[in-house]
Parts: sequence; structure tokens; C-alpha cells
Amino acid sequence: MKPKVAVIILNWNGAKLLREFLPSVIENTSQSLADVIVADNNSADDSMEYVQNSFPNLRIIRFPENYGYAEGYNKAIAQCAEYKYCVLLNSDVKPCSGWIEPLLEVIEADESIAALQPKILSYTHPEQFEYAGACGGFIDKHGFPFCRGRILDTTETDTGQYDSPTEIFWASGAALFIRTDVYLETGGLDKEFFAHMEEIDLCWRIHNAGYKIMVIPQSMVYHLGGGSLPASNPRKTYLNFRNNLLLLHKNIPQSQRTKVLFIRRLYDTVAFAAFVAKGEFANARAVLKAHHDFRSMRRKFYSDESMCEASTNLLGKFPHTQRNIITDYYLHNRKYFNK
Repeated sequence: MKPKVAVIILNWNGAKLLREFLPSVIENTSQSLADVIVADNNSADDSMEYVQNSFPNLRIIRFPENYGYAEGYNKAIAQCAEYKYCVLLNSDVKPCSGWIEPLLEVIEADESIAALQPKILSYTHPEQFEYAGACGGFIDKHGFPFCRGRILDTTETDTGQYDSPTEIFWASGAALFIRTDVYLETGGLDKEFFAHMEEIDLCWRIHNAGYKIMVIPQSMVYHLGGGSLPASNPRKTYLNFRNNLLLLHKNIPQSQRTKVLFIRRLYDTVAFAAFVAKGEFANARAVLKAHHDFRSMRRKFYSDESMCEASTNLLGKFPHTQRNIITDYYLHNRKYFNK
């Protein structure tokens, strides 16, 4: 009988990562439950030769060009529609043995759940949560993302403090388990984001469609992370600031959008001034460029007429998200999720 799950690893010139991580994915993924698939964005290195020679029975989806992260996954999942579920798994993730089973058990038991993520720990510091998702993502009343186990730049040590399965706002794109039909029906990842926060945008649409998203810590993976853009890179600063504005503009009802974006601009002005004060002029310029390009993209791709109008503002959906994590973090020294 064909497995219900497709574990899809998107690759672009990632031979080194595939050699390090793919064997553990195959070893720790039950063949009766899931097929491991590599989708390749027209790599120029020897990554596909490695996969073919080392795992000749592994399915490979080849694209004629590099579609990037979001569109690459959109095209790959469209070719995996026969699977009931898909997992978007980064090529730098090492899953623990039996990681699929808890996720599959939970989603099979509750049709209102559309997406899940495992507990994500750091590959290089396995006692700590990993930045990109940790133990489940949330978003505060002004649109700042944070996680169980990671607030801004502070990641916690995992002592089992967040081991209860919990409803969350967003699941990390590093290891996103999702119903295939829901992914396709809600439009998948938005390719205009390029990178960063596209999974939060997708999860927001999933909530608007009436589904729940969960973290299941009984499933664990280790994520290397930070391979494409280090935290100090101005390109990452630019994408984070621009995409956060796009995220809010797309998903907040028009009646409340202006107020929320005005408040965010005030916070971004403070961030710009802080970069200048520290002499980080490239990051300061990145903030200015983010706001400039947001205005252009809003007119081109996300006009009020072109968007599907959200009926409810989901900021502050959960009681503990009806606050501002920036003031909590910097003014009240609340750097742990349980604070």
C-alpha cells in the first residue's frame, strides 16, 4: 500500500548538506508511512549524482530552472498530490527515529488540524532550541513573530518545559507537516516573499480557512539553520523587515490595517535609529529599502482589490500573544516564553 506521506527535500546546489543529512532522513523515516523525495532546483553541482548513486530507488523531481524556495515547493507538492500529507523538510535537518509517527497519529485523529511541526532543536547545540521554529511559532499584537523556546535572539535550553502538544499560530518551514489538499487550496507559499516568513503567511491563511495548527514535541528534529544568510547579514535584515510588512498588509482586515502598519513603522524607525547608533549603516539602509520595496510590492501584487479580504484580525489570537514582545524583551527583561 502506498504511504500517506511525502517527505520533500528541496535542493539547490546542496551536495554537502545532502551528504550530511539525507542518510539520516532515510534511516529515521518509516518506509511504510512516508516516501522521501528530493526536488531539485536545476542544481549545477553533483548533488543529484550523489542521490542517484547512493539511493537509486529514491524519487527525484527535477526542475528546468531554479524556482527558489517557495515556488519550488509549490511545484513539487503539485506533483505529489496523490499523497494525503506532505512534509516540507529543509535539506539541513536531521530527524530523530520515529519522528513521522507522532505527527501522523495526531493529524489523522483530528480533521480540524491542517498542519503540524515537530520540536526543532539546534544541530550544533543539541541541548538548545533552534531559532527557526523552536517548539512552535506565535505572533504578537503588532505582528512580531516569536516561538516557544525562542524570543527574538534568545534561544532557550530544552529541559522538557514545552513538551506538551499545543495549538500554535505558525509552524516552521524547516519541518512543516501539512495536509496536501489544504496546502494546494490555500495557495501554498507566496513566491513574492522569496525567503523568510512565507510559512507564517501560509499558516495565517490556514487559520482563516478554519483549521488549527499544532506543535507535537514527541516528534523531534535537529536543524543546522543559518546556512543561507547569517543573522547579521543586511540582506536578511531587509527580507525580515520587508516581509513582515507584507505579512501584515496581506492578512489584516483593511479596516485595521492602517493602524497596525502605522505602529509597525514607528517600531521600525526605532530599529533604524538603533542600527545607526551602533554604526551598522548597511542594516540601517536595509530597513529603508525594505519600506521602499514594500510600498512598490503593495501596489504591484497586493492591492486592496486583488486580495481576498480577511474578515478577522488574528493578531492576538491566543491570550499570551495580546502583548508586545519588543517592550517585554527590552524593557521588562522577559526573554523566555514562559515569562
